[in-house]
Amino acid sequence: MDPPGFLLIMGASAGLFARTFIIGVVVAAPVGAMGILCIQRVLAHGWRAGLATGTGIAFADALFAALAAFGLSAVAQAMIDYQAQFRIIGGLALMWLGWRAMRTPPALAAAKAQDSTRLTTLFASAVGLTLTNPMTIMAFAAIFAGAGLAAQPGPGGAVVVTAGVACGSLAWWLALSTGVWAVRHAVSDRAMVIVNRISGGVLAAFGVFALVTGAAVYSSHVQ
Repeated sequence: MDPPGFLLIMGASAGLFARTFIIGVVVAAPVGAMGILCIQRVLAHGWRAGLATGTGIAFADALFAALAAFGLSAVAQAMIDYQAQFRIIGGLALMWLGWRAMRTPPALAAAKAQDSTRLTTLFASAVGLTLTNPMTIMAFAAIFAGAGLAAQPGPGGAVVVTAGVACGSLAWWLALSTGVWAVRHAVSDRAMVIVNRISGGVLAAFGVFALVTGAAVYSSHVQ
């Protein structure tokens, strides 16, 4: 390939990566159940616990983005068809995590969350919880279409799109975890009890909502 052509392709790839990086940040930034979970884990268990959670969310976002970017409509549709079951499972998991958070003591014992096995568990749970919302695939498809990214040529473009979303999402969770950890030392143990109870209650509320909506979707499908 001649140098001008190579530079043109590299420039286009860099521009595509930059756009999808921003999309990754935008999708990750709204504070929902996963944002609350990440914040709670940073406060209760430390920066690495929050980052493990954020990395798991970013990984799941990348999977959703890949399904949309590579046009794997059959897999995406299968996940959407079973969205009721996914929501019910995710709702139950969030309710359990909310209950656990409300019972978490003000953790000066953050060190117990720092071993690799514990961090792997936090990562895996974040991936699983994020994947219980398969409608995110539709969100990525709509955003890609609106941004003119729906028809990227060949698998190379889809790889760049997926990498951009993953890096953008990860950058957000890194910034959030770092920012929360920076103010953690200003929060007293007494205040942490209140924070844990509030965040646990919010997580449980998200879980109830997911459970109710999942049951409603399931009921509408069987009728």
